[in-house]
Amino acid sequence: MKPANGSMFLVAAALSMAALCIIVVSVASGPRLLNPFTMDSETCRTLLAIRLPRTAIALLMGGALGASGAILQGIFRNPLADPYILGISSGASLAASFGLMFGISLFTLSVPILAFIGAIATGAAVVLLGCGWKGLQPERLLLAGVGIGFFLSALLMLVMTVSVDDGLKRAILWMSGDLSMVDWGLLPVGLFFILSGFCLALSRRKGLNALTLGDDIAHSLGFNPTRERLYLFIAASLMTAASVSMGGVVGFIGLVVPHLVRRHVGSDATVVLPLSVVAGGTLLCLADAIGRTVAAPLELPAGVIAALIGSPYFIYLLRQGKSY
Repeated sequence: MKPANGSMFLVAAALSMAALCIIVVSVASGPRLLNPFTMDSETCRTLLAIRLPRTAIALLMGGALGASGAILQGIFRNPLADPYILGISSGASLAASFGLMFGISLFTLSVPILAFIGAIATGAAVVLLGCGWKGLQPERLLLAGVGIGFFLSALLMLVMTVSVDDGLKRAILWMSGDLSMVDWGLLPVGLFFILSGFCLALSRRKGLNALTLGDDIAHSLGFNPTRERLYLFIAASLMTAASVSMGGVVGFIGLVVPHLVRRHVGSDATVVLPLSVVAGGTLLCLADAIGRTVAAPLELPAGVIAALIGSPYFIYLLRQGKSY
């Protein structure tokens, strides 16, 4: 059942207010509490060089993962689908960890670029293997992603066993979703690809709605399921690849957020996609703020905190046993 427009407006307004509050908390939180409204020189330097870029990257990453999760759950008609189910994160992790562990640092953005290339290459391989004589089928796509993901994870473990200790530590932190090394330089390219993927997904929102009803109904409504699935998969892959390349692997955001959004606003992709962006960015900002505050001066990776938040909900979904 689709909620009334008034209810959706209230949910959107409440979520936006929560996002603004958590952004302020994220900017202020850390080993040293900052007052963003007190603009002395030291506060300005800390805000501009560390807190603001970190908050901006967390918003982008979380928003991309939230929207990607909503897309993939619609493609597969499976409530347990998330952006990492298709092996894209494994490809990004392998490429980025290779650079981190073997000191490939030709320039500042070398590791994010390696991660993005690895993610996109993995996505392309999944699409090629997922195409059958009936076109791009969700079952083949899922099996291809799982198979490639396991293979790349095995290669990653092999690379980690022969790496030096310092590079291994950096790789483990990166794969845990550590945002401590992000800066403004990551923002332009990441923003471009995330916006490109999101705009593509929005342009196919009616097709996404049709796919959630099944291929036969989508055909009867005038949509080509294979074509719509391909466009939506490309959109999700772009956003996931950009997110992983900016700050590493952050799990469960793409799994939890679409469910929370749909529970309050229904399943219309026109509403679910934008609100999943806001909710995903808000949740990752909160996880990052908790991670750098709860055990200060020690920082816990945002991906670890997000997993601690998302895991109980994942178990709850398994216990429910409901289909999409």
